[in-house]
Amino acid sequence: MYAIITLCSSYIRKRKIQNGLMVVLIFLSTLLLATSVTILTNTNNIFEKAHHDSNGAHQILTMGNNIHNPIAVNEWWQEQPGVTTSSLIPYRNLSRFTFNGKEISNIYLFMMNTPNTPFMIDQLLFSEGEKQLSPPKGTIWIPTSLASSATISLGDAIEFHTGESTFNLTVSGIVVDMPYGGPFTTNARIWMNNTDYQQHLATMTGSDQYMMALRFNDYQQNTNFWGDFEKYLQGPYLESKMEYEEIASFYLIINKIIGFIMIAFGIAMLLVSLFVIGFSISDAILTNYRTIGVIKSLGLSSREISITYVLQFGLLSAVAIIPGIIISKFLSRIIIESSLSYMKAGNHLTIHQDTLLNIVIGLILFGIVLLTAYFYSHKARNVEPVQAIKYGMSESANSKMNRRRNSSNRLFRLSSLPIQLQIGLKSITKNIKSSILVIALTSITSAILVFSVVILNSFISIKETSPSWGYDASHVVVTVSNKETFTKQQFEDFLMADERVKDHAWLDQFTGILPNDSNPPLNINVNVIEGSFDAAGYMTMSGRNPISKNEIAIGLNVARALNKNIGDIVEVYLEGKPHFLIVTGIYQSIANMSNSARITAEVIKVYNTTYTTSEVSMINLLDETVATPFVEDLNTHFKSSVSAVTQQLLLDAVFKEVVAVLVIPLSIVGILFVIVTCIIIFSVSRINVRKESSTYGIYKSIGMTSTNIRWSITIGILILSIIGALAGIFIGIKLIPLALQSIILDYGLLELPLVINWPTSIGISFVSVIAAIFGGWISTKIIAKTSPRILIVE
Repeated sequence: MYAIITLCSSYIRKRKIQNGLMVVLIFLSTLLLATSVTILTNTNNIFEKAHHDSNGAHQILTMGNNIHNPIAVNEWWQEQPGVTTSSLIPYRNLSRFTFNGKEISNIYLFMMNTPNTPFMIDQLLFSEGEKQLSPPKGTIWIPTSLASSATISLGDAIEFHTGESTFNLTVSGIVVDMPYGGPFTTNARIWMNNTDYQQHLATMTGSDQYMMALRFNDYQQNTNFWGDFEKYLQGPYLESKMEYEEIASFYLIINKIIGFIMIAFGIAMLLVSLFVIGFSISDAILTNYRTIGVIKSLGLSSREISITYVLQFGLLSAVAIIPGIIISKFLSRIIIESSLSYMKAGNHLTIHQDTLLNIVIGLILFGIVLLTAYFYSHKARNVEPVQAIKYGMSESANSKMNRRRNSSNRLFRLSSLPIQLQIGLKSITKNIKSSILVIALTSITSAILVFSVVILNSFISIKETSPSWGYDASHVVVTVSNKETFTKQQFEDFLMADERVKDHAWLDQFTGILPNDSNPPLNINVNVIEGSFDAAGYMTMSGRNPISKNEIAIGLNVARALNKNIGDIVEVYLEGKPHFLIVTGIYQSIANMSNSARITAEVIKVYNTTYTTSEVSMINLLDETVATPFVEDLNTHFKSSVSAVTQQLLLDAVFKEVVAVLVIPLSIVGILFVIVTCIIIFSVSRINVRKESSTYGIYKSIGMTSTNIRWSITIGILILSIIGALAGIFIGIKLIPLALQSIILDYGLLELPLVINWPTSIGISFVSVIAAIFGGWISTKIIAKTSPRILIVE
């Protein structure tokens, strides 16, 4: 045992740089994997805790379209054992408000007549402000999502526009509002004092809408309750319903993507670590072949020599894994607090650091390292003392080396090539394993950098691919904020008279009910257009958009749920009336997770001949560059009834959050891999330089300068790293997004719409080349410092 410990200690002392590299690699693998697991477990845990602490709703029902009696519906649910039902909460819709003199776009407000707290279910968790029975007069409570996206703080005043009047209210509380307070939401509940509600909103033209929440003792039993409820209604529930899955989905999507990326990259880092361990052990056995032969001849067994390497890398991995797990706690906290800030109640998020799980991860990594070291150290079993002492290697290896040398010499004699390039190519062919490692490293690093740049650029340039995300591609979107003061004909006349307008369409949204055999019916959003879906820029994955009164296009997840394809018939209830429509197209949309459909206004007119679409107008201009002044003209001319914004502004309002959350983890992972690439290539190249020291001494003795030799070696690394960078571009653009498909499919996307800036992508991929060249160049510094005589002697 003493001999084993002595040899192990000797190996650790003699190869300080190489062993230090291994510690760094295993540390980073542990850091990424432990961080990703912590992120994934906390994402669900934090959401579930917030949902539990708020006694969160499983379903939200909204009524007020004179289809069902809200009071009767609420009474029926109140009587059901096993279901907690909220009271009916009156609300009014507003789509226009300003903060600090600037109108906030793409946020549609539910102005709630706040009942006294605490609510039976769906309680509000206070992030900032004092918890009270209800907002004091003249004040409101707003969700964390709105406060974050619009940078609104306690004490700030917000001006609301009803179309008939304006009024100001001060923020006295910022709350975690689970159903309508997640990332990417375009809705926000504004909790008002009853006196303010009666004064400013109850007198508005129109009637109150109503919202109620349901929480089931056993959510899995909700289908049974809904079966009984529909028997009571004598038909399907025909108004809006939000499911628990919809509430949870967008709280979880970003961290699922971050966790997936970090796990994938952590595994890649681990594989690189294992490759380097194998390379290091193989190199150590070859370097010490004669020594091992002598030791074996003195009585040390092959098994004991193998244990020496296992013990060495076991100690190194222990030194790396422990700090990796510790630091992962801090890194995971930074990422979680950034991505789940909307669920922050009070001064902090309750982040659960599962020490036992982290220990299990550490033990698994420790075991993998030991198994790898044990597997590669088996080569020491084949060392024959006589051959080791005679050749310094096995007889067969000596023959192979001579053949490779002859092959390399033939390559070296390619006199048509510059001498530096010949030496570079010789270094590639003579060290195949290290060449493979350089290509693998640069391809992985390049793939990570390219994917990071492409995904961020795709969100920044969302306007270019908005139809592929399920949005329209119009230049200007106009929302009617007050139907009582709005005249559609006057608006149409304005557009017809404006020479900047190319075309326009009108869009309404309905709640559609699709029976689903023995399963609960689907409650989906149905987009109704007056005009052309194609002209507005809506796309389909297959088939086409509907154009007549008997056609429908359905979202990807609706098609999956109903098992429908193009040409099939679907039954749809709209405004309580049944329609049998032919599926003409299937599309993907992240909005509503593809749980939606598209029809023309002609479908509604089958039962309602006087119907006209008048909620949202999508306008295309002859010159998109005039969109901003055109929007200003619309808002000035129809100030009391509409809110006009550019489509670019609407998209930016949603997706800028994604960019902000993804920048930190992608940047950290990218920088780590660049540093690791540089360090590993430095180490591997230095090993090769020492192995070929006598050759480089001969080159110097016949007149080659140190700089020429160093550039020759670096050229070989340059060739390999360029190959790796090009492979990385393909992996980053094609393979990694393909691997994400399992996550994005649940959110309504079959393919991730990418915007590829080729010059930027190619340029960022070559950062891995620069890192490789830098590592290789520094590793050859020893050649410049050493005399030819010493190199030849060595």
